[in-house]
Amino acid sequence: MNTHTGMIDAAQIVYREAKPADLDQLLALENVSFDSDRLSRRRLKHWMQSDHGVFLVAAQDTKIWGYGLVIMRKGTRLARLYSIAVDQGARGAGVGKGLLIQLELKTVEQGKLFMRLEVACNNTSAIGLYESMGYRTFGIYSKYYNNSIDAVRMQKPIRQRISQQQCAPYPWYMQTTEFTCGPSALMMAMANLDDKIAMTQALELDIWRQATTIFMTSGHGGCHPLGLALAAHALGFPVEVYVNSQGPLFIDGVRSEHKKDIMRAVDTRFVEQANQASIPIHHSEPTLAELQSALSKGSAVISLISTYQLDGKKIPHWVTITHIDDDCLYLHDSDPDDDDSQTMDYQHIPIARDDFYSMSGFGKSKLRTAVVIHNRIS
Repeated sequence: MNTHTGMIDAAQIVYREAKPADLDQLLALENVSFDSDRLSRRRLKHWMQSDHGVFLVAAQDTKIWGYGLVIMRKGTRLARLYSIAVDQGARGAGVGKGLLIQLELKTVEQGKLFMRLEVACNNTSAIGLYESMGYRTFGIYSKYYNNSIDAVRMQKPIRQRISQQQCAPYPWYMQTTEFTCGPSALMMAMANLDDKIAMTQALELDIWRQATTIFMTSGHGGCHPLGLALAAHALGFPVEVYVNSQGPLFIDGVRSEHKKDIMRAVDTRFVEQANQASIPIHHSEPTLAELQSALSKGSAVISLISTYQLDGKKIPHWVTITHIDDDCLYLHDSDPDDDDSQTMDYQHIPIARDDFYSMSGFGKSKLRTAVVIHNRIS
């Protein structure tokens, strides 16, 4: 049920760029909407003139019912919803949602892929709106606001809905352990090539046992690219591996010499088995042109990335590359933040081509590796 006063006609709302003539109304709206961290007249005027932002108002004739401000940093595909406010008389009329939609569209037009925001942890109505529009929590800023209220950090891949409409359907699987991203990525790739592949926990764990490095930086060992290639080969899929290092992988993050010795032994055995199986190993960086060519020929690709740009953690993580176009790579990620996450948020995630290059280099050695899986031979 709408709760607005009836002064507003939602059908007549126009979303347009803010202009100097709006300053008095914007400042008044700012002062009644926020108890602290308010934008001054000077800052409002600054953002109207800036080339690094999107500043929109929701207007009906000369009345400003709300505004939204997105700011952008040069050299990154991230945008930040800096501020959004809706007049009390327009609450319940859909102005906040309308502003957010228009801000996202304008931000995508400027080449941004992700929108981030901070919202007071006690602002349940705003959090509810953001969640309903696909924003997901990924962190907390303690005592972020001047009144010492914590801020919830949220993010949405704003170009993703467009990419999901453009990309062909691709099977998605949620990993069941924190260390089986490699098997999960491989299962999605194989299931895309052959719908008879059943993506089950049993297969996920079987592949992990075949492909694990035994140890990793901490906890259970992750999966070696040759180990994953051997697992796919055992299931009848021709494979080839790109890896820009000829030494044992993932050693840098391990301190124990005993563990390093075990990992070297595992690495040596993987190389021996790959050679015995005649699996092509390219000791070079997998180029986007090579990966795009493989996809265009009907093959599937999985790649190792560092999660630092996604969650601030330097963790090796396997993903499935579902599509590549002139602007982006699109990824299936098998590891949602929590079990209640919308699975669509982890399908066909758009990553700018330049961003992917830095994301796909892991560790001090900038390990870059990918496994190309080809169709089974009839």
